[in-house]
Parts: sequence; C-alpha cells; structure tokens
Amino acid sequence: MSTLAIRALGGAASPWRTHLALLAGVAAAILALFWRDAADVVDLWSNDATFNHCFLILPLIAWLIWQRLPQLRALTPVAWAPGLVLAAAGALGWLLGDASGINFARQFGLLLMLEGAAVALLGKAVARGLAFPLFYGIFLVPIGEEMVPAMQTLTAQLAALLLGLTAIPAHLEGIFITTPGGYFEVAEACAGARFLIAMLAFGALVANVCYRSWRRRLFFLAVATMVPILANGVRAWGTIYIAEQTSLNFAESFDHVIYGGIFFALVIAIILGIGWRFFDRGVDEPWFDPRRLQPAVPKGARLELVAAGLLALAAAGPLWSATVSAAGSQEPPAAIAFPDVPGWQRVPAGAGIAWTPHYAGADRLAVAHYRDSRGRIVDLAIAVFARQSEGHELVGFGQGAVTPNGRWAWTADAAAPPDGRAERIASHGVARDVLSFYRVGSVLTGSRMGVKLETMKVRLLGGPQRAVAILVSAEAPGAESDARPAIDDFLRALGPVAPLADSAAGIP
Repeated sequence: MSTLAIRALGGAASPWRTHLALLAGVAAAILALFWRDAADVVDLWSNDATFNHCFLILPLIAWLIWQRLPQLRALTPVAWAPGLVLAAAGALGWLLGDASGINFARQFGLLLMLEGAAVALLGKAVARGLAFPLFYGIFLVPIGEEMVPAMQTLTAQLAALLLGLTAIPAHLEGIFITTPGGYFEVAEACAGARFLIAMLAFGALVANVCYRSWRRRLFFLAVATMVPILANGVRAWGTIYIAEQTSLNFAESFDHVIYGGIFFALVIAIILGIGWRFFDRGVDEPWFDPRRLQPAVPKGARLELVAAGLLALAAAGPLWSATVSAAGSQEPPAAIAFPDVPGWQRVPAGAGIAWTPHYAGADRLAVAHYRDSRGRIVDLAIAVFARQSEGHELVGFGQGAVTPNGRWAWTADAAAPPDGRAERIASHGVARDVLSFYRVGSVLTGSRMGVKLETMKVRLLGGPQRAVAILVSAEAPGAESDARPAIDDFLRALGPVAPLADSAAGIP
C-alpha cells in the first residue's frame, strides 16, 4: 500500500500503518516469486483485445475502496489467522494449475494468495468491508476464451435463424453460413466473446454500485449477459443481410465501423436503459455499518507470524513442483520415425488445401501421408512434448486440429472412437475429418479434461512427463459424405496407438 493510502485510512500513527506496510511487503514478495504468472497476465491484457478492459479493473478496485474509506476508518485492522486458509487455497490452486497446465488456475491462485494476504493481515472486519472490491479482483484474471467455440456456434445459429425470418435462404454448417450472395464464416473475432466478458465485468460493477436488492442485482446481471449474446447474433445477421443487398466488401467495412464503436455504445445504453429504473441504492448511502462488522476492538494473532505463514504457503507450491517434475523428463528422438502401415504406402503431400495441426511449443511435430490401393489418402500427424509447461501444453486454447485464424476452421464434433475424439473441420467448401488421441502418463484418451487430470497426476506424484498427440485425418470424398471409413481402416492397420506415441517420445 502507498503512503497516500495509509494517510487516507487514518494517518501515520494509526494501526493501519503497520498492517498496510507489512501487507505491501508480503504482496511484493508474492509477486516477485510468481513474477512470470503476473507478467503473463499483463501480457494478455496488452496483446489480446479480449482482455484490454482489464486495465480498467485496477483503478475501479481502487475507486471502490476509496468509496468505502469513511467506513473503513472506523475499523481497526488486526492479524487474522483464518485468513491463511484463503492464501492456502490460492497456493494449492497455483500448484494444481502448474501441474495440469491450466493457466487460469495458476493466475487465479496468485490472485487468491494476494487477497488471502489482505484478509489475513487486515482482519475479518476489514475483509467484510472490502468484500466486493476483493471479489471484483476476479476480473483481473484473463478467462473466457474457452467460450469462443460455443459463442461462434450460437452466433451462427442466431444469424441463420434471422436470415430465414427475413426471407434469405441460408444453409448452416457449424459456423459456416452459405447464402445466395456468398459463403460466410463466424470467425473467432466475430463470436462476441470479448464483448460478453467485458459486459460481465461492467454488469457486476453496476449491480453492486446501483442496487441493494440481491434479486435486482441478479436480474441486471442476467440482462448484461443475454443482451450482448442476442445483439451479436443480430450484428452477424445484419452483416450478411447487408452483403446480400450490396456487396461483401461494403458489408465488412460497415460492420467494422458499426461494431467498432456504435454497436458497443448502443448495447450498453440498452442494458442501462433496462436497468436504471430499478436502481435502489442511494447516492450517499453508506456501504456498510462499521459497528456491525466490528462492535469492539478485537484481539488478533501475532502479525509477524501470520506474515511468515503467508510467505511459507506461497513458496511451498513452486518448491514442490520443481522437485517432482525434475524427474521423469526425457528428450524425444531428434526426428519422429513414422511407422510402416500394412496396406498403406508413404506418399508425398498431394495437391489441395494443406493441413497441419497446431501445437505451439511442441518439441517435435511432423505429418506423414499414406495412400492405400484404393487411392484413399490419410494423414498421420504426431506432436511430442518432452515436458508440459507454460506455453508448452498438449491441450489448451488454440491447440489441436486447426490453427487459430488459419485456413481450416472447426465446424462440429463427431462420433468419437475409443480413447479418442473426432471432429470435422472445413476450408473453402472442403471438409476434413480428424481423429485425435492424447498420450499422457499411463493413459490414452481423447478427453481434454482427461489430459489435464493425468498431467496433474504425473506432475504432482511423478511419472513420465512426456505428452503426445496422435492425429489421423482425411478429406471427405464429397459434401454429403465423410472420411471415417478410410480413417477407421487406417487405424485398424496401424494397430494400438499408445505404443506409437511412446515410440515417438523415445520411450521403449
């Protein structure tokens, strides 16, 4: 905490000085210990448009605290040992996130450690007085990109529905819409996820500042969630409708101008217009009653012991992770050796739209092409991670059968094979089926959650640290058919997938 904050809370001689100074020191130590996670968060705020609004959250939290200063001055900070539980939950969350490769868990764990430090060093009464500012800190954590595929699908469905209602013939296939005037894709940038994430932060702020009733707060949050989703479907429909009436180039330029400014402002105005008449909090109404939170000066735990406990909890996760994961790592072979498959012959890449899966940070990634006597072409892709870490995860946003904003786009999931997953992707009217198998620890699975759980297990308890993805793919022969028969025949000839994954990773 700054000198300005100390003075605002009662001056240099008040009990706040010692507690805030120690809190600032502990927070600085935690941020120094987890500087990489903190830097990753700020990097996402800066370079991902979905989270640019997060730069506003810190000043908003400061403003929320400032609004509560008159009541906070009436409270006496004390060390509160039960606050260590929150910090311990954050330390455990960071460890589990580090073990599973879930960035959100690490970043949220860091936030909980910092907020646990505030609760433990300032006390229960102060924490209750700062309940919403502490809660609002959750919007500092970059989360929500996982909803992009679902938002793409929903936006496409809403747009197709509205096109039908406005007498424009439209064929919907996943996130692709075909009309008489063109072929449209609801891209990731058009999914509306970034606007929805920002609106959730805005809605939570308004719900707290403008409402006292929990029923009204929940109603406003529901409105702040549903209106952006519906509005984005209308925006997608409007873009296609304008393209049908004019040209695709004009529709794109019109969409960028409207969506870049007017659309955001209009949706926010609609949401506030719906909610303003239900505001029930007075402008000068106090945020809490200090006498109810702290009727008498409490006795707290020893401040230095609580601070030491916070630092010990924060350091425990990185120490455990470094100790366990150091063992079990093995460098993969210099090159992936593709197998000979009975009935199939290795061939060079053919003509058409090239396909390569996207596995950022993989130690090895290669694709081989096979053809059988019937002329069917099947691609076999192998990605190997010697050890998963930040930026080197087997599963995660952007990892898998398609490259984000690449030539191929996901359209739908398909019937999964045993221990695998199946999906259909498309590019410029060409469809392709992809079957994916993940080898982590001692399991073979097609479940992303299964990968996370097994990764967590080996990172916490030890075991083989390698992670391998095996993908088998082929183009569909026609618009109304799929390539599964060729892929299934290839897999039967290939044999068990797990030994192939181990061999690619250099495990006998």
